[in-house]
Amino acid sequence: MRPKVYISSKVSDEVKAYLDQYCECEMWQNPERAITGQELAEKIGDVEGLLAAGNAISERLLSAAPKLRAVSNISVGYNHNDLDAMKKRGIIGTHTPYVLDETVADLTLALMLAAARRVTELHNLVRAGEWQRGVGEQLFGLDVHHAKLGIIGMGRIGEQIAKRAKFGFDMEVSYYNRSRKPETEERLGVNYMALNELLEQSDFIVLMTPLTPETKHMIGEEQFNRMKRTAIFINVSRGETVDEAALIEALRTKRIYAAGLDVYEKEPVSPDNPLLQLDNVVTLPHIGSATKKTRNDMAMVAARNLVDALYGREPQYVIPELKN
Repeated sequence: MRPKVYISSKVSDEVKAYLDQYCECEMWQNPERAITGQELAEKIGDVEGLLAAGNAISERLLSAAPKLRAVSNISVGYNHNDLDAMKKRGIIGTHTPYVLDETVADLTLALMLAAARRVTELHNLVRAGEWQRGVGEQLFGLDVHHAKLGIIGMGRIGEQIAKRAKFGFDMEVSYYNRSRKPETEERLGVNYMALNELLEQSDFIVLMTPLTPETKHMIGEEQFNRMKRTAIFINVSRGETVDEAALIEALRTKRIYAAGLDVYEKEPVSPDNPLLQLDNVVTLPHIGSATKKTRNDMAMVAARNLVDALYGREPQYVIPELKN
């Protein structure tokens, strides 16, 4: 008898067909909104596997699924998983690293360019019919090429960002990481710096750390005060790694030049969030991996992880903290 699986968001026909070969599947069908936690709890009472897309895997949810054996996340991050509760119940947890590295790196460069050249601000100016004469100095931006880039968190995505910045834009790239990476330094020609030194010297600062108790609010008022007044801050990691109130104040007072954000402390962003009223910030709706191909590839990796887990094979990408 094939194991029962619930898919918490719509996936491609290709992914669904793969899962149907091995499992008895039910899938959330409403494209207009995400499934709520309560709705998900009501759907998984007798399932053994869950293909999850950003759902909070809590003790409460797990209590509603006594037969659950595996949760496969269509994401790299898994901070929304209660790992202790999963361990206690012996539930296998997987994620999808590597697949989205280049796509997120592409978006990071897009945010750097948009913030530096004031793309969204000037787009809005033209759309509003306010371009009445030649472009004066008041509309100038900053150069990206040959500028200094500091990357906080030199993981897989950080390396892809460094490669694009150094070899595409001739940027001088430095990084801060929990541990030095000599092989990366040699291969990409990047420099290791202490965090404060990186903050003080960089023209662009990209935050690429996972969310952990140690990294929550790692960038706050003290760190923004160390940055150049011409610095551009980019966050494509997790919103809670930044003290958002301090970021808003740094942008509002022009303590830093601009920011490009794909993540926020609370998502979706409230319409009254002050960030949405500032001209010197580019805001995106957490779309780092959101291309059709990449999202489909992620879902397929997650589907394979789930099938392997349910059939007693070692999944390719088990969440590190849940490995035996």
